[in-house]
Amino acid sequence: MSSATSTAHRRNIKFLGLTQNKPGNRNSRAKSCPAPGRTNPVGAVFNRAYPSPGPLVSGRIAIARPAQEKPMPTQQPNVLWIYGEDLSPDLGCYGTPAVQTPNIDRLAAEGTRYTNAFVTCPVCSPSRSALITGTYQTHFDAHNHRSNRDKPLRADMKLITDCFREAGYFTCNSPGPPYNRPGKTDFNFQRENPFDGVDWSERAEGQPFYAQINIPDTHRVFKPDSERPVSPDDVALPSYYPDYPLIRKDWALYLESIQILDRKVGQILKRLDDEGLADNTLIFFMSDHGRAHIRCKQFLYDGGIRIPLIVRWPGQIEAGNVSERLVSGVDFAPTTLALAGLNIPDFMQGQIFLGANASARDAIFAARDRCDGTDDRIRCIRTHRYKYIRNYHPERPYMQFNGYKKQQYPAWTLMPLLAEKGALSSAQQQFVQPMRPAEELYDIEVDAFEVNNLAGDERYASVREELSAQLDAWIEKTGDMGETPESTEVATSWDEHMAASFRQAMEKRGLSPDISDAEYVAWWEQQLLS
Repeated sequence: MSSATSTAHRRNIKFLGLTQNKPGNRNSRAKSCPAPGRTNPVGAVFNRAYPSPGPLVSGRIAIARPAQEKPMPTQQPNVLWIYGEDLSPDLGCYGTPAVQTPNIDRLAAEGTRYTNAFVTCPVCSPSRSALITGTYQTHFDAHNHRSNRDKPLRADMKLITDCFREAGYFTCNSPGPPYNRPGKTDFNFQRENPFDGVDWSERAEGQPFYAQINIPDTHRVFKPDSERPVSPDDVALPSYYPDYPLIRKDWALYLESIQILDRKVGQILKRLDDEGLADNTLIFFMSDHGRAHIRCKQFLYDGGIRIPLIVRWPGQIEAGNVSERLVSGVDFAPTTLALAGLNIPDFMQGQIFLGANASARDAIFAARDRCDGTDDRIRCIRTHRYKYIRNYHPERPYMQFNGYKKQQYPAWTLMPLLAEKGALSSAQQQFVQPMRPAEELYDIEVDAFEVNNLAGDERYASVREELSAQLDAWIEKTGDMGETPESTEVATSWDEHMAASFRQAMEKRGLSPDISDAEYVAWWEQQLLS
């Protein structure tokens, strides 16, 4: 073991506002090598700032099952992060009907599957900026979508790839088979050469690798699966969607794109087996945020921030385990470093969620700011039982104009049209209102789709107040920069850029940008249903 690793093992672990594992906390049964900790000078402050929620907020009590440590492997492990873009836990191993994902299901059967993993932002660039640094995007001015591309990362921060490179690893990134071009990065800072190459075949003989494979197929425009089409009749729609043929077909195409992604995961797993790398490769299967549907991507409901997470490491992580532990996107980097036996930089705000030094969260936090040309500011806290959302611009509708969604989401045009006809349920009608509430509170245990807002219910006043206070503490202690608006110049530039992009995309389709909703829905139906 290196001196740096040895030093790291002697450090105490104090993490951001969270409790250490103890009986009564939700605990993964996953087993792993001892992981290094780090001294965090703000750890004690955060522990005081986030008192453990009472039984009402914490939700049901789970029995903690102690993890059994396994010896640290003598060989440095390879590390592989597999991203499915814009992907919610809509997989066979998560119980989703209609979709077939045998390769991802195999990964889950051979590792630990997490049911409560969340990213810190429901759109790619802020989320990926947080994932690659282990730091909330709101802390280092990376919270507005595709912003600050001309500014370097803060001098006191580094990427997880820097940590692995300093430890002698080769770092690489591709979109998957055939591994012949760079994969998506999409960070909200300027960084030359965040990876050493495209594929681990480029590394020196015997050199360990940290690789990302960013599979794009689940990003719109969805690709139909000619090998196994999904019947729209078999789709299970969430209650916030009207049961309408166009919506069923669009959702079925999303599931088909997942099946295409799954086959690529199968190719990756086979390659690891064929090259004799599988047993010494730590795999994280994950997403950058939730599915590209209404009330999902770019929103702080679970559809936007809850993601699949499967971790496999043969011989080190228990196979076939399912964990209800709350996991945040900022936890991925420190956990990965710890499992690989590397030191965790002090600036990282995440915590270890797997291994001997794992600690349990009472809550996760997420933020949404400007997305494309749509200005907004939303914050949330999510416990096992409750979700509290704060809308800083309640005067704005949920369905503010967004050129990307208007161009790509059939439901974005269909929903207002159905509302005019009185064809939406009360839950569906909420999303097309001209304003939104300043606060939202949902009991996830009985309202998984988050449609029954309890914020105005006095029976839940203490829950709302407690979660609001915890959110305030997180905003203050993490240095949330969302209070400072972007410059008018930047906002105007994005408005103009997205309006022009929408206009060009519509004209390319032979459609007027000013097409009526009825005509646009008819076009969608011709494209998808005929």
